[in-house]
Amino acid sequence: MPQVKLNVRLLEVTQDALSLIYAAARQCYSSKFAAEIFDDKQEKPSKKATLIKELVKAGHESPLEHAKFTFAIEGISRSLSHQLVRHRIASFSQQSQRYVKVEKFNFIIPPSIESDEILKDEFLRIMNEIQKSYNKLLERFKQKNIVGQKAKEDARFVLPQAIETKIVVTMNCRELLHFFKLRCNKAAQWEIRELANQMRAICRKHLPEVFS
Repeated sequence: MPQVKLNVRLLEVTQDALSLIYAAARQCYSSKFAAEIFDDKQEKPSKKATLIKELVKAGHESPLEHAKFTFAIEGISRSLSHQLVRHRIASFSQQSQRYVKVEKFNFIIPPSIESDEILKDEFLRIMNEIQKSYNKLLERFKQKNIVGQKAKEDARFVLPQAIETKIVVTMNCRELLHFFKLRCNKAAQWEIRELANQMRAICRKHLPEVFS
């Protein structure tokens, strides 16, 4: 039952996202075919970057929806994932407690508990008791010939919000800007703010014209 840390990895980003967003934006105001604009090698990257920065500044963000980022995320709690999936203009594939047995589950400890030995000891004790209860439920189900998915989907009811989950998240650039505005904010809950800050750093590295 180890404590785990946040890990965010970029799986995929739209190839030549700069040219894609530029072509989509130009299509709104040009008689030319977007494919021609996209394929035009004479267009300088600096010109594309300038236009995209102006789009973001002006709030004309619909062209940004054509480019997307896909992240693999681990070391987050179910408490965080419940917040994350409220951002519905996105795609999510989350580790299922119906199919994945968690006989030795990982968990996240909030900093306010981590920094206090008394609170931390109590937290760890509770995690250990929950683990024992979960395992006892599975064992009892097994004695009653209830196994597999049916056993896990009912035993999971005792699992805590602190339990670690893993998830794949895909968001387009417009939704990412909205996500960062809300979740990088100081008012956001600490765990999802940490996630959002790491995701934003990755986005800025790959597409600074939009995210910087």
